[in-house]
Amino acid sequence: MENALHSVFYYSPDLAEYDFGADHPFKPERAQKTLELCNRYGVLNQPHMSVKEPPSLGEKLLLLGHSEEYLGVLQRISEGEIFEEMLQFGVGTEDNPALKGIYDWSRKCAGATWEGMIGLLDNGIDIVFNPLGGFHHAHRSQAEGFCYINDLVIAIKEALNRGVKVTYIDIDAHHGNGVQEAFYREDRVQFISMHESGKYIYPYSGYVEESGEGNGEGFTVNIPLPPKTDDELYLEAFHQIPLPLIKRFKPDVLVAQLGADSMISDPLTDLMLTNNSYAQIVQELKGLCEKILATGGGGYDIYRTARCWTLAWAILNDMNPKDEFAGLVGGMMFGPEMEVGSLHDFPYTVTGPEKDQIRQEVHKTLSVLSQRYQL
Repeated sequence: MENALHSVFYYSPDLAEYDFGADHPFKPERAQKTLELCNRYGVLNQPHMSVKEPPSLGEKLLLLGHSEEYLGVLQRISEGEIFEEMLQFGVGTEDNPALKGIYDWSRKCAGATWEGMIGLLDNGIDIVFNPLGGFHHAHRSQAEGFCYINDLVIAIKEALNRGVKVTYIDIDAHHGNGVQEAFYREDRVQFISMHESGKYIYPYSGYVEESGEGNGEGFTVNIPLPPKTDDELYLEAFHQIPLPLIKRFKPDVLVAQLGADSMISDPLTDLMLTNNSYAQIVQELKGLCEKILATGGGGYDIYRTARCWTLAWAILNDMNPKDEFAGLVGGMMFGPEMEVGSLHDFPYTVTGPEKDQIRQEVHKTLSVLSQRYQL
């Protein structure tokens, strides 16, 4: 029986080959590794799926998320200009270098997320994944945290213009500050971010007290977690707060930023997750909404990130990945699966007094949130 789903995976070799520099942790090649793994595990060659080249967004659509002045600055930098004022817009820093071609690269990454949203709303698409999206730190007139154009804000604003309700859930280890800022006074967008606490890492925001303003009061939900939070406590938090809130909100579209930098091996963060909890969360999100727009995000252990995103794509498409080359000569594991021999990580749990302390801190946060959101 043919799968009733219609799914789109956005990819471009040109975008995946773009280079932020040898010393920069952001590596677009993660998308290429993900595509290779999806092919290897037979989860990209189904009749209900298509792989599409991202379109390039024009200025009119970019203005949904950014100021005209900022876009002008990005264009100049993209053409190779270097000028002092760019620093006021967050460009020319270690995190956001002044890169040639960055404007065109960013508006194509954003184009995939925007077109994906159009596909969900107008063209009978059910699942979209853009591993080259998820730039949740970019502000209206400011580049931040490796993010220049906020594809998520643009796509969600497009949805609002069409009268739909959106849940945005962010499981990246870093707080989705740019998206929160854009919809902080909005009651048609439910913003939920599970992240390592801003007490410890960039962007130093996303505290439980941040819950929206005006019409948006109560529609912003932040779940900051202490360093070394493991699968068990992460899943407990997810089941206690996001799950019932999303069910209550009943979104028309669910936008999921699936950053994989919460993994135990990530060099930039301190959470201790494996992709077992990551996969379970994607599975449960799948049951909450018929229309899902998923993007990449953080993930600086390239191979583990590729495993996470391959699992996410498979789960969103109700598929069980199987290694097409298992048992063949030359079918040995390569990079992404070397350490475990499969897409799934070995389980990992924090134990002892350290775990008790982390549990206490997580439970305190969950208690505050449960009372605030009447769960």
